[in-house]
Amino acid sequence: MFSCSNSLKVHHRVHTGERPYRCDLCDKMFSFSNTLKVHQRVHTGERPYRCCVCDKTFTNSGSLKLHQRVHTEKRPYHCDVCNKTYRVTGSLKVQQRVHAGELPYCCNVRNKTYSDTGSLKVHSYRCELCNRTFSDTGSLNIHQYIHNGERPYRCDLCNRTFNSTSDLKEHKLSHTGERPYPCEVCYKTFKHQGSLKVHQLVHTGEHP
Repeated sequence: MFSCSNSLKVHHRVHTGERPYRCDLCDKMFSFSNTLKVHQRVHTGERPYRCCVCDKTFTNSGSLKLHQRVHTEKRPYHCDVCNKTYRVTGSLKVQQRVHAGELPYCCNVRNKTYSDTGSLKVHSYRCELCNRTFSDTGSLNIHQYIHNGERPYRCDLCNRTFNSTSDLKEHKLSHTGERPYPCEVCYKTFKHQGSLKVHQLVHTGEHP
């Protein structure tokens, strides 16, 4: 039951999919004003909900409540088949799909199916040659240059080519003389981060 016609109208959006609230920064649409308010914290960096145990902060009370189960070890969601317990309902639902053999998430490229979006995402950004996985298609594409020998990034000073922008950027230091990696102990500087790490072993006494 709803106390007024306005509350009923707002509730109807659950069924109609109407999303009248727009984020001014990214144009994402929302059904409810409070959901938009929580979303905007992604842009502002505001995280008003703080864990009293570890001081970690969150954008909404729901995320804080889920996080607190890490400290209490509370796992209220129970699988009736294998007796495993979970902190969140989403994890329980994935487990139940495993038992039921449900694979509702399909890769449009390879036509393979998965029980959860996480497995689908990892699969989608996996190198077919070495099975290394990446967080996005851009990183995967750059990685594949290693296998196909393509070196699309050219130094405008010596025409030497590289298979990643980071390698090109580091190479350019040989032309500029810049040494952007300082040792915090003795203040000696290095052109390459790898050289700095090797040098730091002198101070720590570790052997490579």
